[in-house]
Amino acid sequence: MTIEETNELQLDFSKTDSITNSGVIPVAVQDKDTSEILLIAYVNKTALEESIRQRKVILWSTSRSKLWFKGAESGNTFTLHRIFVNCEQNSLVFIASPDKGGMCHTKNEKGFRRSCYYRELDMDSMKLTERE
Repeated sequence: MTIEETNELQLDFSKTDSITNSGVIPVAVQDKDTSEILLIAYVNKTALEESIRQRKVILWSTSRSKLWFKGAESGNTFTLHRIFVNCEQNSLVFIASPDKGGMCHTKNEKGFRRSCYYRELDMDSMKLTERE
């Protein structure tokens, strides 16, 4: 069973170890209409510039070390409406809306999931449960 399918909590506390000093900052992608957080990812300078130029969500894939045009493969692209910068200028929030489909690369019986945050942690059992 993959990490995307399990109900066991397996947080990756070492994820950012591999990207330290790699010229990226975190970005939260938030739905323009619902305010739901859809994804936390990373951008580098080029990804940010391309996002602004194209008015689309374009990220930096830390696992593949390349630009990640969100939805290029699935067709589930997102229009970028606004960008917020935190006080220390080391993270961003993209306000975006789906052109179609969902944000997450995982699927359920309805197709691509709308958000990457589709599981909730039950704090009593410490198990994950589906939100959708």
